[in-house]
Amino acid sequence: MSIDLTKKKESDNVLNQIVLVGRLSENVKEKNEKGFTIITLNVPRSFKNDNGEYESDFIDIKISGVVADNTHEYCKKGDVVGVKGRIQTTTIKKDNKDIKITEIIGEKITFLSSKSES
Repeated sequence: MSIDLTKKKESDNVLNQIVLVGRLSENVKEKNEKGFTIITLNVPRSFKNDNGEYESDFIDIKISGVVADNTHEYCKKGDVVGVKGRIQTTTIKKDNKDIKITEIIGEKITFLSSKSES
């Protein structure tokens, strides 16, 4: 059996997916008037810096809909969550210049543990 790769569509070879696990750095706010909220995930790096300490990245994630509602209702600062989503870029005009904005869009959030359990 052989596979003809020439008939494969370009979209068959691409993937835009991100998975992050970390602690919520603040309580989840209610959705804004546009229907979304931003959560900030504290994700420790897997290596030590020159001082022998682990640093963290604070990553903003945009969520909406039921995902935002459930996260607001069930999660609080310090809880560990897993986020599955995608990276999205948009271009806006500011002062007659195009500015590219890159965002992480959370599509699914898994509640892993609360701060009180750890």
